[in-house]
Amino acid sequence: MGYKAVICDLDGTLLNSEHTISDFTREVIRKVKEKGIKICIATGRHYEDAKFFKNMLGLDSYMITSNGAVVHDEKGNVIINHCIPKEIANEIIDIDMDKDIHKNIYLKNSWCAEVVLPEAQEFHRESGFMHVIKPFEQLKDEEINKFFYINEDENKIRDLEEYFVSNFKGKLNVTLSLPTCLEIMDRGVSKASAIKEVLEKLDIKIDEAMAFGDGLNDYEMLKVVGKGLIMGNCNYRLREALPDNEVIDTNDENGVANFLTKIFL
Repeated sequence: MGYKAVICDLDGTLLNSEHTISDFTREVIRKVKEKGIKICIATGRHYEDAKFFKNMLGLDSYMITSNGAVVHDEKGNVIINHCIPKEIANEIIDIDMDKDIHKNIYLKNSWCAEVVLPEAQEFHRESGFMHVIKPFEQLKDEEINKFFYINEDENKIRDLEEYFVSNFKGKLNVTLSLPTCLEIMDRGVSKASAIKEVLEKLDIKIDEAMAFGDGLNDYEMLKVVGKGLIMGNCNYRLREALPDNEVIDTNDENGVANFLTKIFL
């Protein structure tokens, strides 16, 4: 198969455990791009955050962010913007949640939280994109692209996942980027749905694309493309959900770059 497009997740995939992109991976991406292969980032991160890495890699491609809720074209113009219906978003804001769970909201141009998350400073050290502190009551009736919830206790996140699946069945896309991070978007929103639209604009067939990911929010993307590669450091639930997909080296072993070298270079 002659692949024409490469779609990459960021955290746990292109980014190593230091939350940056290694020099080796940057060089491989540059060489693959020079061969005319379209390289697209597809991430759960906010656009204002992820574009730092797009610039780091020197990409001039589409950007899929907020797990497919938002897509920007090569010039940075918004071409897709899916928001959670306001009545549902307001209902989510009113949920009486465990105070240990860190609550977050992505709006068009900002990331809001009700309290500071100290770990976020390290996680977003490279891009410098950080949350602003604001009571969520003030965000009612705003256009919200994504809610996400963080807690180091995976059982609390699993319980919250079950709550959303049970109480908002068919109304939301409920997924995880990490076992400790639950993500909530409008129904039908995923990286896969956005990728289909982007590839159509690029006149590239879905089976001419390969994708790399490590989390459950990559599931649809890895299932729909011509070749979906699972990182060696992936969430075990992703490996169980896609038992026939190839598992490659970890993000700290430059898994994406190693595979691209084998295929294209």
